[in-house]
Amino acid sequence: MRQIIIVLFVCTLTFCKKQDSINNHNFSEVHIEDIYKDSISVRAIDIYNDTLLGFGFNKGYGFIHLKTNEISLVDLEEIKSTEDRKNWVAEQRAVSFANNSFFTLGIGAPARLRKVDLKNKEEHLVYTETHDKIFYDAMTFWNDNEGIAMGDPTEDCLSIIITRDEGETWKKVSCNDLPKTKEGEAAFAASNGNIAIVGDKTWIVSGGIKSRVFYSPNKGKTWQVFKTPIIQGSTTSGAYSVDFYDENNGIIYGGDYTKPYANNANKAITKNGGRTWELIADGSGAGYKSCVRYIPRGGGKEIVAVGFTGISISNDAGKNWKEISKEGFYTLRFINDSIAIAAGKGRIARLNFK
Repeated sequence: MRQIIIVLFVCTLTFCKKQDSINNHNFSEVHIEDIYKDSISVRAIDIYNDTLLGFGFNKGYGFIHLKTNEISLVDLEEIKSTEDRKNWVAEQRAVSFANNSFFTLGIGAPARLRKVDLKNKEEHLVYTETHDKIFYDAMTFWNDNEGIAMGDPTEDCLSIIITRDEGETWKKVSCNDLPKTKEGEAAFAASNGNIAIVGDKTWIVSGGIKSRVFYSPNKGKTWQVFKTPIIQGSTTSGAYSVDFYDENNGIIYGGDYTKPYANNANKAITKNGGRTWELIADGSGAGYKSCVRYIPRGGGKEIVAVGFTGISISNDAGKNWKEISKEGFYTLRFINDSIAIAAGKGRIARLNFK
């Protein structure tokens, strides 16, 4: 009898702990507080220890201390080639923090990846790549040592570079070790949201003529690719962003930015780790969005999507959506389960969900 009581007590504690980790917020509105406004365009942000925001913008990168709102910007001058023609776009659309460093990657050729020491703000180049087709879209880290960035194909596969030494060196994955892309398949550098990571597992979304999900179970060592029902078939259609709540439950969101209010086949979920996808709110709810994120501690039910058309929220795993603001943003990251940072054209803001 004593053993039975102990087992029941342990099970009860386990259940209570699991329940406490989930909070049914049921948010229905948002308060937006601008923390920086200027003539910049921001599509890539990341948050370090809930106190420092790092971001890439159309001319460089910057930081905002989230407690004091103190800001610092680094403008990157455009470089010209020996033929006196512009060959490098300084726009930074892929950023990430890892191990007391900030990483920022330019979209154009040559693509340049910088590692910035957070203590002294000194930077050095850790990767450079030159190719007429190069265009990097997103970056993130599995842990302090290992990270990944992805971009459009330069050959017949996605461009994927990986570091295993705290970002000091990066190596491009051979197309021999990656699934082949289809003609017209690429990705969108819309929100630094093309990559999702849970533990060792990684998902990358493509878009365009084909929009699929590329999956690695082992931090980029091997890869598979899965079909999606998301809208595709044109250079502006497909999945623009992906997020996973856990290793099984994920969402892809996109559409066609040239048809921002069309809401057919623009959002889909998976319950089996990305192997199969099911359309949600097909023909209803929000249209095109460039970034989607699960609300922390929302049990995988609560989701926020942002785009230049506004902010929408779902409290039932994407079945129904409510527009809670018409103010436009390109990207969003949560600090905790009720506060997020969003950025877009000319502004960076703190979003308080209520």
